[in-house]
Amino acid sequence: MSRLWTLLTHVHAVSGPVLMLLYPLYASVMAIESPSKLDDEQWLAYWIIYSFLTLTEMILQSILEWIPIWYTLKLALVAWLVLPQFRGAAFIYERFVRENIKKYTGARDHQHHSHQSSPNGSGKAKKKFVQFITPKKGEQEPY
Repeated sequence: MSRLWTLLTHVHAVSGPVLMLLYPLYASVMAIESPSKLDDEQWLAYWIIYSFLTLTEMILQSILEWIPIWYTLKLALVAWLVLPQFRGAAFIYERFVRENIKKYTGARDHQHHSHQSSPNGSGKAKKKFVQFITPKKGEQEPY
């Protein structure tokens, strides 16, 4: 029985990095390479939510270490976020993150439009920045 318990402990310890990092990394690369944008949204949403979860975990570490089943709960949450049957990351992003971003950027954009966005008010500074970071037609991107 002790060998079974040891095996289960090792499987539990390895399942976290596989479920939280290795599979999402692989799926993200496959999503970038696929023509569909739906899977891109799922994996970008996953990385946003996983980053937020990790930051929250770092901040609340002293509290979470007192909860013995925290790692198991986190594994279950990440499984729901990752597994394609559930598309949990896309759900959370659509339901909560996008709404808050729209509220924040909508208010900021409205405030931005009421003031001038550049000294002459034409928004040329933003256009120059976008032109700086995007290649012109016919130019190759350096890799």
